[in-house]
Amino acid sequence: MYAERPPAPDLAGRVACGWHLVSETEQTQLVVPDACVDLIWGPGGLFVAGPDTGPMPTPMAAGDMFTGVRFRPGAVGDFFGVPLHELRDRRVALSDLPFPAERIEEAASRAGARPAAMRAAVRCRLAATTGADPAGYAITRALREGHTVAEVAWRLGFSERQLHRRSLASFGYAPKTLQRIVRFQRALGLARAGVPLAEAAVTAGYSDQTHLSHDVRRLSGVSMRRLLSPAGRSA
Repeated sequence: MYAERPPAPDLAGRVACGWHLVSETEQTQLVVPDACVDLIWGPGGLFVAGPDTGPMPTPMAAGDMFTGVRFRPGAVGDFFGVPLHELRDRRVALSDLPFPAERIEEAASRAGARPAAMRAAVRCRLAATTGADPAGYAITRALREGHTVAEVAWRLGFSERQLHRRSLASFGYAPKTLQRIVRFQRALGLARAGVPLAEAAVTAGYSDQTHLSHDVRRLSGVSMRRLLSPAGRSA
């Protein structure tokens, strides 16, 4: 069972949602790139799911419970105290980062509610750290509109080297990778809404459906049909 809830108004600028997952059976959950970073409390404790560039299969036992806070693309900033590219394609225990993980655990033990403790910790940490680079939002928006990396750099007044540096800081990877992930997620969203794959491919910025299929395989490790199946809908 998977459920999301919108963020509190004061967190909405940086946080996409809070979420909760209880595994009803022993399974391997497929997580695919979405340009987001998650703070998660799972069976092994608190950890960070860094920005992914490929599929991340996650084994789960029946009854495993996960509670998460998902940051918007480009909105993490220095929240975790390390350059974001150091978390790329990794799952890192919060205790291994310069972050007061024990405060979340203490708050949860007092309140008896992990989601509330995590929201409070995120709120406190955001107030104590610098904000995200505003260029991150602009970069994501321009790529979603279908502009090339060179066009995005020109539109924002950056050299391509500057765009690369700011993308690495905001997303953990280069703008070409971000472009591929944004395009993939847009096509996936359209397909899940019932748009035919050929139309979803062209609308999202692919040259054709074959191009989409190749990118889906590269980023998720499975076919679009698999991602659209009930087993793949929480990916």
